[in-house]
Amino acid sequence: MPLPPAPTKRAALLSTEAFDAPARSPSRTTRKTEQAELAHKPPALELFDSRSTGGEAEHPVAYQAKESPRPGLTGSYHKDSAQPARPQPAPKAKKPKHSGPTKLFVLDTNVLMHDPMCLFRFEEHDIFLPMIVLEELDGHKKGMTEVARNARQTSRTLDALAGTSGADIAKGLKLDTTGHREAGGCLFFQTKVLDYSLPMSLPQGKADNQILGVVEALRKEYAPRAEGGSHPTGREVVLVSKDINMRVKARALGLATDDYQNDKTLEDGDLLYAGSLALPTDFWTRQSKTIESWQQGSHTFYRITGPIVGSLLINQFVFFEAPGEPPLYARVTEIRDKTAVLKTLKDYTHLKNAVWGITTRNREQNFAMNLLMDPEVDFVTLAGTAGTGKTLMALASGLTQVLDDRRYTEIIMTRATVSVGEDIGFLPGTEEEKMGPWMGALDDNLEVLGKNDSGSGEWGRAATNELIRSRIKVKSMNFMRGRTFLNKYVIIDEAQNLTPKQMKTLITRAGPGTKIICMGNLAQIDTPYLTEGSSGMTFAVDRFKGWPHGGHITLARGERSRLADFASEVL
Repeated sequence: MPLPPAPTKRAALLSTEAFDAPARSPSRTTRKTEQAELAHKPPALELFDSRSTGGEAEHPVAYQAKESPRPGLTGSYHKDSAQPARPQPAPKAKKPKHSGPTKLFVLDTNVLMHDPMCLFRFEEHDIFLPMIVLEELDGHKKGMTEVARNARQTSRTLDALAGTSGADIAKGLKLDTTGHREAGGCLFFQTKVLDYSLPMSLPQGKADNQILGVVEALRKEYAPRAEGGSHPTGREVVLVSKDINMRVKARALGLATDDYQNDKTLEDGDLLYAGSLALPTDFWTRQSKTIESWQQGSHTFYRITGPIVGSLLINQFVFFEAPGEPPLYARVTEIRDKTAVLKTLKDYTHLKNAVWGITTRNREQNFAMNLLMDPEVDFVTLAGTAGTGKTLMALASGLTQVLDDRRYTEIIMTRATVSVGEDIGFLPGTEEEKMGPWMGALDDNLEVLGKNDSGSGEWGRAATNELIRSRIKVKSMNFMRGRTFLNKYVIIDEAQNLTPKQMKTLITRAGPGTKIICMGNLAQIDTPYLTEGSSGMTFAVDRFKGWPHGGHITLARGERSRLADFASEVL
């Protein structure tokens, strides 16, 4: 648009007609009209200004400064219209920094070997690495174990941070220079000999004691000036270690210490998503006026409203049991705003709905079988104590869908090869023969499933067993990298012994038409350094809850035998 006429007198106001001067082209007139309409809508104006290309910045400053006297415009428009004249900073992806003082975290070697990305998990706080930590990383980098891979990954990360332009180890390496915007602190290395004194009972040559000495020296250095330190107000120095004994020694020396918590999906195993929810006793009374129901095939659907919808998730099971009233067992299939749709379940406790001759014996088993037999559910996790029927139900539903329904081509079964006691050494044979001793649960359950076919005689059962074993492949997790499973029914047994990284590797092998079942007992973790909160199974359950094509159920009652059930409770 043309520039307005210059003021005739010094400090004179522009006339109102000058602002309404016609544009030179219709397209620019339209753009100006839209801009004037946006001026009366603060939210829309804010969106327009944030995306402005700065076209109005070409006008003289006098034109922008004199905009406020225009009739009908408020002071907020004057402020926003002048905004494009200044370059706008790009929106920051980082979280706002905390108002309190930043801390200095000294990392133990085991934290770096446990999680190579731990350097970027401390937000705005700084990290200090003693020289002995680098020595220990160098000593553990050789080999094909998970620890060796993590040590090498940590070394590559440190090299990338030190190799950025303008990096100065003496002043600290910025942790956000490699693209990790969530890390706002700096990384410091020990570049000089620190003066510290430890009790004579702690050997000076041990690596853990040297790290404790570094923490002690840093604590004195960053103490407030009033206490003899060099920091104006003082700075907290915290040792982070996965070694429990080292944390105990640090506390005995009066040093601040903490465990590395970022690897834990849940602080308490009791908070794990159970997959089912009991409806309140007054459910039907509250929903009697607003509930909608309809029939579709053999299932009944209910549309409910109310505060309970906020606590529901997709594919979560709900049940209502009250004396004198018919029970309700349903699954949440849809959640929209404040309404949810419940779908009644197929009753697998009845003999007519038996799966490969197996009927469920309790409520949670019926929930699990509905997930296992649903072709729309691609990922199922089953948790429960020993004897709850996890492997038996997974095998029975797999055989039915492979041999009868022809939904999948074969069953692939694998498990973490972590022994309970001492290792028995190398095993001879092929991959499947090596996995044989680990698959005793498979043989036991196949024996149970084979006994259900009593009408075909001995020859018929033998032929059936041969057919079953031809459709079940036992694979080792060591050779899963790079594979893609097409139309397979994959069973991952003893999933509680997997790390989150291993769990991700296995789940991402799934191709089109593949279903994955993870089973495990979080009370029987045999992998060192894994807990209920950091297990890969806990990680998968927590991340997949609420996904429309995934489901989880925790089996509560043991059905193996009265002896096994009693032992699980008292031992």
